[in-house]
Amino acid sequence: MAIEFNASPNATLGIEWELQLVDTETKHLRQEAQEVLAALPGLSEVEDTPPLRHELMQCTVEVVTGISETVSEAKSDLAATIGQLQSEVGRRGMALACAGSHPIDDWRDQVMAPIQRYGELVEQMQWLARRILTFGVHVHVGVRAKDKAIPIVNALSAYLPHFLALTASSPYWGGHDTGLASSRSIVFGSLPTAGPPHQLADWTEFEEYMDTLLRAGTIRSIKEVWWDVRPHPDFGTVEIRMFDGIPTMREVGMAAALTQSLVRLFDQQLDRGYKLPKHPSWVVRDNKWRATRYGLDAMIITDESGTTAPIRDELYELVRELRPVAERLDCADELEVATEVLEQGASYERQRSIVAEGGDLSDVVGALTTEFREDRFVTGKGVLHAGA
Repeated sequence: MAIEFNASPNATLGIEWELQLVDTETKHLRQEAQEVLAALPGLSEVEDTPPLRHELMQCTVEVVTGISETVSEAKSDLAATIGQLQSEVGRRGMALACAGSHPIDDWRDQVMAPIQRYGELVEQMQWLARRILTFGVHVHVGVRAKDKAIPIVNALSAYLPHFLALTASSPYWGGHDTGLASSRSIVFGSLPTAGPPHQLADWTEFEEYMDTLLRAGTIRSIKEVWWDVRPHPDFGTVEIRMFDGIPTMREVGMAAALTQSLVRLFDQQLDRGYKLPKHPSWVVRDNKWRATRYGLDAMIITDESGTTAPIRDELYELVRELRPVAERLDCADELEVATEVLEQGASYERQRSIVAEGGDLSDVVGALTTEFREDRFVTGKGVLHAGA
């Protein structure tokens, strides 16, 4: 089975940001995505690639960029859509927020979106799909040739814990502290075709594997393979799906800059004839769990012998290594936000600090809406950093 890969001319960007519709008074989720999208037909009814879309549940809207050359351009694209969206939800007594989970609400209280493919997913997956009250950010980066896609996916797999630790934002599930930095990673990762990507040798092996899944009836389309990082043949990209829901625009920019810089670095290394690094599957899975549980306090495995290192140290070194690449891509400022997160707290830490200071989970939701609206970090002790 041949799968065409619509190669991109360079490391272009696309971002998908899943947002919560939150009642400004009760702080619970509102099931009004259908009404909100209907009120914004100029954003939701555009053919092919509407910037505003349904997600699985009616409490969620997804904001999607067009093809952007730079992180700054992608952020401007998001901001333009969100500006109109905020006006509409505000008129209805709602606010926007994003985190990997909603701290209070239960999945059993949600209403599914009236989209056929979502209904089919629920029919097939049942409880596994019904409980996906989760929110994420997906970043696409263009790849210049299909032969590069699988080596880049394999190399990016080593950074799943880095992506997750920086953006982990779902410590609470159904009103309770899970003890995890990211409950979303567990909930979404339970789907049969989710989780770390399979370690494949090349594009031909990817085609053969997809053909096997289709013939076996495991999937009906290759789009139903929801790996944490995957090739997207239609777009000519690799797509990182490991990020938890991200509360602020500045952190979305960070995720995009980190992804774009890594892909550009790997692309250049392939051009120079280097073989990209490829961690064993057991290391990839173990490290993902460590970031899921401990976030930025994780000790991750750095080689096959079992050597470990603090992920904070690894992230500081990664930012240093990528800085020259980010400067050439004009996203160095966005990349540096990773340092701010390391020093001031990832979202799961900021949320827990509010409770530790005597707040409740309604206060946590309120802080998330403030972070989204004002693009700044909020903790139990107040504002840590005001965005520009």
